[in-house]
Amino acid sequence: MQKCIVGKKLGMTQLFDENGKFIPVTVIEAGPCVVVQKKTIENDGYEAVQIGFGEVTSKHVNKPLQGHFAKSDVAMKKVLKEFRLDDCAALNVGDLIKADVFANGDKVDVCGISKGKGYAGTIKRYGNHRLKETHGSGPVARHAGSNGACSDPSRVFKGKRLPGHMGAEKVTVQNLEIVKVDVENNLIAIKGAIPGAKNGVVYITDSVKMA
Repeated sequence: MQKCIVGKKLGMTQLFDENGKFIPVTVIEAGPCVVVQKKTIENDGYEAVQIGFGEVTSKHVNKPLQGHFAKSDVAMKKVLKEFRLDDCAALNVGDLIKADVFANGDKVDVCGISKGKGYAGTIKRYGNHRLKETHGSGPVARHAGSNGACSDPSRVFKGKRLPGHMGAEKVTVQNLEIVKVDVENNLIAIKGAIPGAKNGVVYITDSVKMA
């Protein structure tokens, strides 16, 4: 069965394997999550499961969502996320999904919101080269340079790499390895870095490419 879970990024640390090799890992508080709703082909036109994560009080949940949770007879959750799984029949409303759904050595994809960098120039945003600082380049050594021709095509082509807002966008890192699963504390240690700041919400699923 295809696996999924919602978690919270706690930060990075290091572990050592049986040979004493150093492994950098990101620790995630994975679950426990509860199945809040099941989407069906008859009612919704597709199959999916909606799972909730994180404790929240009723004053932070609006009335429509309170009714949504009451209909499913589950506790209110801070985060709701929908997953389209290959086999949704194995999960029912009210089922708990814990960290033990994954095992050591599993390959996963992790999705999160990257850290926001604010307004950035093309050098920081795209890795563009800077101009030389001699022979008349003036105070524009880090500028983007010429944008487009004057007469033809008389416009800037779409996709031109220009300064703008950087970060704070959905990022997925694929094919990461799970190093350790701590079932008692609902923790998963994943090799390498994942998107987002500490305490950011992340979504873990089976890797779509097992290279």
